[in-house]
This record gives sequence, C-alpha cells and structure tokens, in this order.
Amino acid sequence: MKGKQLFRQYDVFNQYTFLDYLKQVRKRLVRVIMFTDRARQHRSKKVQEYLEENKDAIRMVYLPKGSPEFNAVEECWRQGKYNLLSDYYSDFQSLKGIVSRYHITKRFNPDIKKIY
Repeated sequence: MKGKQLFRQYDVFNQYTFLDYLKQVRKRLVRVIMFTDRARQHRSKKVQEYLEENKDAIRMVYLPKGSPEFNAVEECWRQGKYNLLSDYYSDFQSLKGIVSRYHITKRFNPDIKKIY
C-alpha cells in the first residue's frame, strides 16, 4: 500500500468505528505498525482483544501523552483546516462532502521532523 492512503469517514468516533477501521487496514496490509494517540477509543477492551488476536499483523504504538508534535495526522488536519475553512459552505452536508473529497484525493507527505 506504499504511497496510498486509507481514508474513512464515520458519523461517530467510538471503539466500534475504530475496530472497523482496523479491519479495513488488516484487509489491505499484511503487516502494519500503527502510531496513534491514547484516545479512549483506541485503547478499549474490544480494541485490545482485536489487537491481541491480530498481533502478527497489527502492532499499535501509542504516542506519548500531550505530544501532538509526534502525530503526523495533526499536520494533515492543519493543512485541511487551512485549505478548506477559508470558504463558505451553505450546510453541513456540503462541508462534509468537501472534507471527504479533500482527504480522499490529497496526497499528504508530512515530514514529521519538520512539522513543529
């Protein structure tokens, strides 16, 4: 999956949507090391059970608390905010569609050493 991104947009963010995302990742990659923050949804019992069952394929590395500078996704969000929020959107559905298209088509290549 080199050079590709896996973007999913969910109406809510909880352990079940995160589990769904992990399953999508698992379908596309043989092995992956995933870096993520310590959000409760990322560390739930169900997520931990799934990770244990798939430890040969997915390794989760949790970033230190209070360290957004280590999270490359923060840079992607910053760019999106800069690029998307300068326009007016007549309703939430329009904004949601634009955000989806942006993240599906934008190719981020953040250099984590230069983010902050």
